[in-house]
Amino acid sequence: MSDDDHADRIVSGKKSGEEVPNIDAALRPRSLDDIYGQDQLVERLRILIEAAKGRGESLDHILFYGPPGLGKTSLSHVMAYEMGVNIRITAGPVIERAGDLAAILTNLRKGDILFIDEVHRLGRAVEEVLYPAMEDYALDIVVGKGPSARNIRLKLPRFTVIGATTRLALMTAPLRARFGAVYRLDFYSTEALENIIIRAASMLDVPIEPQGTAEIAARSRGTPRVALRLLRRVRDYAQVRAEGVITEAVAHESLALMEIDELGLDDIDRRVMATIIEKFGGGPVGLETIAAAISEESDTIMDVYEPYLLQLGFMERTPRGRVATSLAYQHLGYDDDRAGQPRLL
Repeated sequence: MSDDDHADRIVSGKKSGEEVPNIDAALRPRSLDDIYGQDQLVERLRILIEAAKGRGESLDHILFYGPPGLGKTSLSHVMAYEMGVNIRITAGPVIERAGDLAAILTNLRKGDILFIDEVHRLGRAVEEVLYPAMEDYALDIVVGKGPSARNIRLKLPRFTVIGATTRLALMTAPLRARFGAVYRLDFYSTEALENIIIRAASMLDVPIEPQGTAEIAARSRGTPRVALRLLRRVRDYAQVRAEGVITEAVAHESLALMEIDELGLDDIDRRVMATIIEKFGGGPVGLETIAAAISEESDTIMDVYEPYLLQLGFMERTPRGRVATSLAYQHLGYDDDRAGQPRLL
């Protein structure tokens, strides 16, 4: 189950021998020991878990934020597994009415984790119900209408809310303040991605050579979700064209077929940068204008493509819009005729 799966569901986090129902769940890390590349974060979470267990309490409310695909949903499952509790998973857009949230909260048990993906998209009325639930473990219900209406407060068991968002700035300040632990997830190193790919290949029973692992990791945009997606597609190519073994050559051929270059840039990444350079003289140009020029949603560009382009140093954000850097010109094979010319920002 990926970060994009928004169905409301209950998943057992208890340490049992049950079979994992699908490939995505099978590849997901089960414990903190299975997480690579987020050493500082893992150490903080380990202390949080051990402290809560030592006191016999539920975890404090946790907020994970950062670009998509870095493992926010996976970390919520790991927290449930390490605590030995159940996890209920939902998403901000799914909870449309306050009554929807109330129904979820009243079904929680002591210590349970409620994971809310895209928590920044909760409606204001829903947030008003969540505030006392997170702070006082109570649910305020209004019975009746008009002058005869009365407020009833129901006590809830102590539970943990884990929120995940790619847009921290869009969260309201009161909601953000109710999370006792706030952690940012960063892009993964190539070495960490190699470990993730090796583990996944072993679980998928796919023979892979070290050079093949390195080739996939280098093009995974620092993102585990991308690495696992590329691994599955390279596996398909190897099965059909290369007797099932992923070598450096097989990985290179497969990724070239998918139009993913040596830095992990795909067709949309290149179209974004080429549009800024060719149509708008390298910028600055507004995000909405770029989106209209390539027929893509502006939110998709900002959340999915822009973070990696910024990390590579191919794009700059300025008060007047996005600007392509000299590195972008070089990578795409353009002559940067702006060299030595000051840009008015």
